[in-house]
Amino acid sequence: MNSTLLIQAAGALPHSTPEEPFGPGVQVWKIGGKIFAVLGGEPVGLTVKCADIETSRLLIELGKAVKAPYFHASWARFELETAAPEDMLRRIEESYAQVKSGLPKKLRAALDAPC
Repeated sequence: MNSTLLIQAAGALPHSTPEEPFGPGVQVWKIGGKIFAVLGGEPVGLTVKCADIETSRLLIELGKAVKAPYFHASWARFELETAAPEDMLRRIEESYAQVKSGLPKKLRAALDAPC
């Protein structure tokens, strides 16, 4: 899959902030200062937060994802060469929603407030 589509999808989410805190070649997206997606590494992959540890483990057991190095067990990594594009796009949105729901109530309210 072309990483450009993933970059556009992650960047299009409301209040998504792209950064490169780990250096060039590793793109990170945050909501409210918290990471919800990481694109990079070798081989290139997409790291996202899953609903829980069990979901992440199931995806790994099914061979759809691998353990995300340096992240909590509730995160999974999808390699661009082997993962289905639709699945990765859906996982970006789910990770975004998971991370946003964990933000403090006041911050969530501020993010959801009309401009």
